[in-house]
Parts: sequence; structure tokens; C-alpha cells
Amino acid sequence: MSVTIRQATPADSAMLATLGKQTFESAFASQNTPENMEAYVSEAFTTEAFTEDIQDVNSLYYVAYLNDSPVGYAKLRQNNNPEELTDPLPIELQRIYVDYNQIGTGVGKHLMEHCLQVSRQQGFQTIWLGVWEHNTKAISFYQKWGFEVFGSHVFLLGDDPQTDLLMKKSL
Repeated sequence: MSVTIRQATPADSAMLATLGKQTFESAFASQNTPENMEAYVSEAFTTEAFTEDIQDVNSLYYVAYLNDSPVGYAKLRQNNNPEELTDPLPIELQRIYVDYNQIGTGVGKHLMEHCLQVSRQQGFQTIWLGVWEHNTKAISFYQKWGFEVFGSHVFLLGDDPQTDLLMKKSL
């Protein structure tokens, strides 16, 4: 198995929109209404949304490839911190998604290692994220990496207010 990771460019936007929609739906569709999923996915996972976001100086996207096929991606975002976070020099791991068929193959591990390395190299001292309180697999994954809960906030999926746990890790 050969996993490679590279920084995304605007040319990757259509591929990321497709991969993002697919990974988000496979992770959350069974626990949410079709209407709420569609409301969120139709805005968050468009080619235009990814193009705009990739060009934002506060965002960094990374794509994971397994044998030359895109199977996951991650997004780091700076200057987007919750009030509860008082740690020095924080960066957010805003997204880390892996194709459902590749979960458990090490792709997520490679993406996490890459994001931690990039964050350290850029001088950040804390990395944080939000994760849905019912996403127990992801919470366990983050805990294995040393993330700890420090708060919560509401994430609106369509018209459904959901609680995200806020987790952080010192770099």
C-alpha cells in the first residue's frame, strides 16, 4: 500500500467536492434526515465552495492518494478559533475524511501525521477540532492521537442543531 499526500490546488476542486460529498454522506447519512443532509451537502460540497476555500489564505487542503487514487483529504484552518480555546498559537483541523472503504488501512493515520507535521513546521503550538458527539469512531481516533475534550459548540446540519465536542492537542 502506497499512500502519498500532496497539497491541493484549485484544479482539485471538482475531485474534492465529489470525494467530500461521498465521505460525508457515508459517515453521516444513516444518522440524519435526507433533507438535512441535502441542505448541508448542497452548499458545503460544491466545486465552487472548494475553489473559493482552497484560495483562502487561512485554509490548507491536503489530498491522500492510495496507488494514485484520491481516497481522503484534510483541511487545516487558521484564525478560526473558539473563545474557549486559550492555548497559544492554535490551528484547526477542520476536516479529515477518508473513503469509507479505506477506513482502517492507514490513510487517516497518514493524513493526521501530515497535518501535525505541517502545523508544527508553521509554528503552531496547539491543534484543535470539532467532532459530532455521536461520531464515536472519530472520537476514539482523535483520543488515540492525544486529543482531549475542552468544550462543545453547536453545528447546524440543515435545520438540526447538533453538538460537536471540541478537542485539542499540544504540538
